[in-house]
Amino acid sequence: MKRLNTILIILMLCAYSQAHSIKIVTTSKTNSRVEYAAEYIKNKLSALGYTFPNHGNDYKIYLRLATDTTGLKKEGFRITSAKKRIFIDGYDGSGVIYGCNELAEYAALHHNLNIGNIQQNPEMVLRGSCVGLQKTVYLPGHQVYEYPYTPENFPWFYDKKQWIEYLDMLVDNKMNSLYLWNGHPFASLMKLKDYPFALEVDEETFKKNEEIYSFLTHEADKRGIFVIQMFYNIILSKPFADHYGLKTQDRHRPITPLISDYTRKSIAAFIEKYPNVGLLVCLGEAMDTYDDDVQWMTKTIIPGVKDGLKALGRNDEPPILLRAHDTDCKAVMQASLPLYKNLYTMHKYNGESLTTYEPRGPWAKIHTDLAALGTTHISNVHILANLEPWRWSSPSFVQKAVVAMHDVHHANALHLYPQASYWDWPYTADKLPDGLRERQLDRDWMWYKTWGRYAWNCRRNVTEEGHYWDDVLSSYYCSDNKSVADSIRKAYDESGEIAPKLLRRFGITEGNRQTLLLGMMMSQLVNPYKYTIYPGFYESCGPEGEKLIEYVEKEWKHEPHIGELPLDIVAQTETHGDKAVAAIDAVADKVTEHKDEFNRLRNDMHCYKEFAWSFGFKVKAAQHVLNYKWGKDINQLDTAVVLLEKSVMHYKKLVDLTKDTYLYANSMQTAQRRIPIGGDNGKMKHWQELLPQYQLELDNLKKNIAMLKDISKGKYHTVAMAVKPLHPANVTLPHDVKTVKIAKGVRLFSDMDSVVTDFAVELKGMNAYVLNSKQQRDSATKIEFKCDAPVHLLVGYFRDDQMKYASAPKLEIDATANDYGQAEPMITSAILIDGMPQVNLHKYDFNAGSHTLLLPKGILLVLGYTSENIQQRDAGLSGTDKAIDWLFY
Repeated sequence: MKRLNTILIILMLCAYSQAHSIKIVTTSKTNSRVEYAAEYIKNKLSALGYTFPNHGNDYKIYLRLATDTTGLKKEGFRITSAKKRIFIDGYDGSGVIYGCNELAEYAALHHNLNIGNIQQNPEMVLRGSCVGLQKTVYLPGHQVYEYPYTPENFPWFYDKKQWIEYLDMLVDNKMNSLYLWNGHPFASLMKLKDYPFALEVDEETFKKNEEIYSFLTHEADKRGIFVIQMFYNIILSKPFADHYGLKTQDRHRPITPLISDYTRKSIAAFIEKYPNVGLLVCLGEAMDTYDDDVQWMTKTIIPGVKDGLKALGRNDEPPILLRAHDTDCKAVMQASLPLYKNLYTMHKYNGESLTTYEPRGPWAKIHTDLAALGTTHISNVHILANLEPWRWSSPSFVQKAVVAMHDVHHANALHLYPQASYWDWPYTADKLPDGLRERQLDRDWMWYKTWGRYAWNCRRNVTEEGHYWDDVLSSYYCSDNKSVADSIRKAYDESGEIAPKLLRRFGITEGNRQTLLLGMMMSQLVNPYKYTIYPGFYESCGPEGEKLIEYVEKEWKHEPHIGELPLDIVAQTETHGDKAVAAIDAVADKVTEHKDEFNRLRNDMHCYKEFAWSFGFKVKAAQHVLNYKWGKDINQLDTAVVLLEKSVMHYKKLVDLTKDTYLYANSMQTAQRRIPIGGDNGKMKHWQELLPQYQLELDNLKKNIAMLKDISKGKYHTVAMAVKPLHPANVTLPHDVKTVKIAKGVRLFSDMDSVVTDFAVELKGMNAYVLNSKQQRDSATKIEFKCDAPVHLLVGYFRDDQMKYASAPKLEIDATANDYGQAEPMITSAILIDGMPQVNLHKYDFNAGSHTLLLPKGILLVLGYTSENIQQRDAGLSGTDKAIDWLFY
């Protein structure tokens, strides 16, 4: 019987194929994109069983450049059907490709070619995704983003077959742009006559790079895909930097003629060699001031592009895309547009996470201000720090998000990051049997499909979209069983709300600094300000609402609540987790295709559920701890223990779900990761590593509750923590550096009358610099010293956002902000100076040797050197109430 069934199936397929033979007809007026379209549709339909004999065709498909473009715009297409003739007319070659894509997908989902008459135009001008030539860790001797193009660093970069698959994936999703991200690609792709030593790769690799880059840009172009090379500023090639005794990057150094000349000539050579490749410029992170940004763009980058065009004898302008990240993009654009017209702007959609389809606040205004300039504005779905590493592809969420890009941000283009593991391309974090690795391109096909679909058109009927995704998922998982597919789609949509809601209501930041799905420490929930909440995050990345610490305070003060509330959110996410698991489990025995991938998806749904419940119980425990802070009722802490135990119990389940299925949670495995705990030396990247930390904070809470109860019974005598002055370290300073021992009444600025009025005990007797505040505002503070043993340099940053004060290290905008261990304040409210803001003390770690450090432009304090360990604490000089997070230490 089994054999008979097999024979019947084969006969049916043969009959189906014979009944659906096709001839593809192209007109004499064609181009490489139309030729690719013919190849594309033939391959797609052949895979579905259609045949292409020379004679006796049932269908004819005509591919044409439209002679009547009424109703069409760039990349648009029109499909008309007459009997068994199908005409695909494109506004241009890309339009023909996208018309073929529409027909191919219809045939795959509906098993026929009865597509009828269709006319479509893209809503977004650019629709593309990026590939990072980056790695999870720093290369020896290099800083962040510095990764030369070599087979050792990126073996996949030279894989032509894999690039063809990627480019075809973009076509399948009607995407027209590919972004390559790298800190300084120029030294891997061209030689400079004036700086031949700047080449960062050997001759053999250089030739390979030329070949693969030419191949990639050629193959992309015939598919209507525009390649855009991204780079950071100012980064120098390491051989160039070493030749001149410079650092490859230094955020606080000034622009010099040498550095400008090298970069200008690098850009000119790139444009001359690859004239059809665009440039994506990131002025932030490795540039000092906004004024420098304007100068660099107008006097180095744009002149470099023009030099390259002049060498080619061209008058047109290839596009330059400018990121708004860590710069005043509007000011740069206003200065640049008179010099160069073909400029685009780009800004992150929800920062470096995905948090909402209701963006607002100051970050939304950046978008609308840039869109108002009249150039194309791009919405960048950037590093998905809160979605790593589990599968996430909610069609409902994505559609609403793209609507918000248009209607709230006024963007008209999309730049999409990978859903997870950006730093580990082309692989995912999934742990497969026998040490195998899963590719992002295979796992996250639906991520690209959702964003591509709605970038093309987000104004689709929501009910019809549900049916569409059921068709897509049933084709992939369950041989056209729509009810099974509907449950899978619902699991995606339910789980898709969990990470966005939790981060926007409880997070410290939307950026790389936080890996949400590893959880958060109790101290981060009850004392979030200690961890430096990123400015603008809560005001921009979700609906109006309250932090937990604000919610509890309002409860105690009987004040009305506003917007989205923390306890409501955890209840919602717990429900989302339950519904996602119920939906996916209900159809587990009905899946017939891609079973291994379905099982991994199902496991991810269970991970989301356990995470939601673990996080929810921790938030409820934190609420009771904050209640204790206000009411001093120790019963609140006893309740918190019970809830925290439940949180740990669910986290243990999460560990069981991930220990054999995931290699890591976050793909950036460097000291830039700080929340929930530092990721130094590639540690603390898996749930197994975090579980002991969460158990420890539970144990510490129990211990401290016992202590409080003993105190109340008179059985325990507290001893104040002994805080002693630090001993100054022996360092050799330049002869012109003036120092003064820290004491009340001393002046730390030579041009100001303000004196020290109070300071943390640790600073007593430290040798602080006497600085000139006017000079600090004009240029970066340069620190030079020698030491025979490791030391900590103590730097004080004023807690004020006025431009005259130097900005404290922020990993969200400066990827080098923890290169010296300086990212987090060691002593908050560390020193008071008459008439000036409060100061947080940061430490910079140095080994023995001679050192030069440029601190940011603006007023700051240099409070001396010590070799002793510094205990992180709040010195209490602000007069604020003592934080309650001591209970967890």
